[in-house]
Amino acid sequence: MTQSIHSSKTSKAKTIKTTVMHVAVLAVMSTAVIGCNRGIKPVVNDPVKLVQIAQPISVLQSVFSTDVGNKKASKKDPLDLQVGYTNEQIVTASRGGELTGFNNTGERLWSVNVDEQITGGVALDALSQTAIISTRSGKIMAFDSATGEKRWQQQLSGSVLTPALITNNRVVLSANNGFLHGLSLQTGQSVWQFATQVPAISVRGSAAPTLLDSKTALLATADGRLHAVTADNGLPQWSRRVGVGAGSSEVERMSDVDGAPIVDKNQMFAISYSGQLLGIDLASRQVMFVNEQASLEALAVNTQQVIATGLDGKVVAYDRNTGAVLWESEELAYRHLTNPVMIGNYIAVGDLDGVVHLFDPASGKIVSRVETKGALSSLQVQGSRLMTQSTSGQVAIWQLAR
Repeated sequence: MTQSIHSSKTSKAKTIKTTVMHVAVLAVMSTAVIGCNRGIKPVVNDPVKLVQIAQPISVLQSVFSTDVGNKKASKKDPLDLQVGYTNEQIVTASRGGELTGFNNTGERLWSVNVDEQITGGVALDALSQTAIISTRSGKIMAFDSATGEKRWQQQLSGSVLTPALITNNRVVLSANNGFLHGLSLQTGQSVWQFATQVPAISVRGSAAPTLLDSKTALLATADGRLHAVTADNGLPQWSRRVGVGAGSSEVERMSDVDGAPIVDKNQMFAISYSGQLLGIDLASRQVMFVNEQASLEALAVNTQQVIATGLDGKVVAYDRNTGAVLWESEELAYRHLTNPVMIGNYIAVGDLDGVVHLFDPASGKIVSRVETKGALSSLQVQGSRLMTQSTSGQVAIWQLAR
């Protein structure tokens, strides 16, 4: 990838720029924005009502649930805490500062209060038995996930709103002031920092760091770029633009990439708030396609498809090699959807009422549902288990039905 991602798709990118802004302005209505947006009066669309499934099938069964509450929740921060999960341990965090450890049968083992609002976490490393969280004041804290004992604490210059990436004895974090950090997993000492551009106005949120390969971290930022850096020492490998904003105001030109990029089978997929979904062949370093789609959520992939949830609540499946639209569903329009995930042979998507919808990837039809309490902002999958944590603090884990 030696050229800008959009350079080989100039004419299509221009079309995207001119047509996507009505969707982007819509999202300002429901998403916290850093900066001033005077004069913007977004259109309000009511979420569609759910239609009963004619012949529902059983896909998921509940195996764990707990209520961690949402005390001290701040409207200034996205409520997107996630569950730390391995085959042996579960660690949950509340907005109010409670960190709790459970064994794999759901038995509560320990609980500590960090005396601050938790904004990012939980990242759980099974090998070192370490749980990492971040607080609103920019503190990064590490705990023994088996006992709850605090191991170390590090102060950053900005707060972190997503779980850390733990890899190669490093804790990799993306702060909301544009700095990417690599800390020692053992001591919390800062090993490297990487500065990125911070636009005057951006969506308050960020993409969780992910792995490009075994040695390289991939981070998406508010200026619409992806940055590949070595995880151990933070050396930049490449930086490429994904989001291409357009318009007369800074609000219209927002191009955040807030959904973590997906790397699978030597292909990479990413999507931006300003309306570009792209697929890249990592072997040839060629752009496979650029499609018009706006989202703040991560994508999902299976063997044939890449799936996106748009700002307008559409769920769309694309051919992962050509970008051709295979199907799209408007059954969940304006229901403030989460990222899609693959669980078994199904696509799962959560919504503002705490409902998780299971789609058949072949037909694009909803075939099953499960429900928790409170709005959902993200879904997680590990193996055959699906995890959610709602804005009201309800944590739930489901297992694929046998």
